[in-house]
Amino acid sequence: MDAASAAKDRVDRALALLERRLLDLKGRAAGSSRVPDDDLFAPEPSTETDRLRIHELEAAGRDAAEALSRAADAIRDSLAEQEAR
Repeated sequence: MDAASAAKDRVDRALALLERRLLDLKGRAAGSSRVPDDDLFAPEPSTETDRLRIHELEAAGRDAAEALSRAADAIRDSLAEQEAR
């Protein structure tokens, strides 16, 4: 597998992980009648459950951003190696 394919696989895995985590968080939220559906932009969370859910979504976003950043670095490295040849 060449470096570009490896980088693409890393991006695909990061996106799949993000999607699984978001679906899991949505599933848990759907089980609670106190959490509104995807209201991430409410001015003030009304309950501790809302605050926890927002915190978890933010953490999932940060994790995905870090994974995608690493994948982007791998793609840049691969392109630099190809240009150097």
